[in-house]
Amino acid sequence: MEIKEIKAYGTASAAQPLAEMKIKRRVVQAHDVEMEILYRGICHSDLHQIKNDFGGTMFPIVPGHEILGRVTAVGDHVSKFKAGDLVGVGCIVDSCGHCEYCGDGIEQFCDEGVTFSFNSPDKNLGGATFGGFSKTYVCKEHYVLHMPEFKDLAAAAPLLCAGITVYSPLKHWQAGPGKRVGILGIGGLGHLAIKIAKAMGAEVVVFTTSAEKVDDAKRLGADLAVLSSDTEQMALYNRQLHFIIDTVSAKHDVNTYLNLLRHDGSVVLVGLPPEPLEIGAFNVVMGRRSFAGSNIGGIAETQEMLDFCFEHNITAESEVIDIQEVNEAFQRLEKGDVKYRFVIDMASLEN
Repeated sequence: MEIKEIKAYGTASAAQPLAEMKIKRRVVQAHDVEMEILYRGICHSDLHQIKNDFGGTMFPIVPGHEILGRVTAVGDHVSKFKAGDLVGVGCIVDSCGHCEYCGDGIEQFCDEGVTFSFNSPDKNLGGATFGGFSKTYVCKEHYVLHMPEFKDLAAAAPLLCAGITVYSPLKHWQAGPGKRVGILGIGGLGHLAIKIAKAMGAEVVVFTTSAEKVDDAKRLGADLAVLSSDTEQMALYNRQLHFIIDTVSAKHDVNTYLNLLRHDGSVVLVGLPPEPLEIGAFNVVMGRRSFAGSNIGGIAETQEMLDFCFEHNITAESEVIDIQEVNEAFQRLEKGDVKYRFVIDMASLEN
């Protein structure tokens, strides 16, 4: 297979900072779309992978799966895209295409194993897939998304992971009019969950450990915001919520939030705490409550989410940086020092 070298940012080990490197991309095949990357959101899972928090990171690694770009070339059999189109690539860049889950449009649960946009076995070139901290990306047509012409393109990039990560469970658990939805944590995921749940018509109650973020939650559209360390405030919501989306990526006590659910309610985890969480049996048995999880969304649902967010003018609150600032950005992300998402202007890769 013909290949070419391009510029990227990555690292050879968890102990080293990200730096400029050269990586190989395949030349466009019959069903491929090639894009020049314009903007790239930074996700908390990028941080987990470069630090090898979950084990299994394949070094060298080039992270990045919130990829917004413009098409530069398409393969002979590509029919949905042409040069110049604005496009996006999220977490999924391949799956088997024929199992039950792929047939149902939930490729993220592919029986034979999904290929992620970085740190997955590369079926074409061998080694690992390299992500969007790079000049270009090449992806099969089926996994490329039509990107609406958002007024702020940089702020739209995080929708490709953060947006779908919260949209999918909000839709699945039927957030909407007449539902009181809780959102635990106001970060990259939580702030978008507020906007999307409110646009779906739900009453939105936010729980945060930060007094500063109580006011900001209301600015983002929440109906109510609760300081979770205030036991009197928390007690007001016992058995009041239909559904809670848990965006926290650190160890925390989910039992507190299970007790805020009405009967048949669910706490749905979308964050990725590196340590196990413990569930008290009576906290789920009483009231027939559920503790569940959700992981991104399929390709069709991701396109649906992009169109929904465009219709409702929803983008991420973001801070745009140059690629050369990425190590500082990861340090700040680890401390929670960002409101609410870093986005890299990939034009800076030429500097």
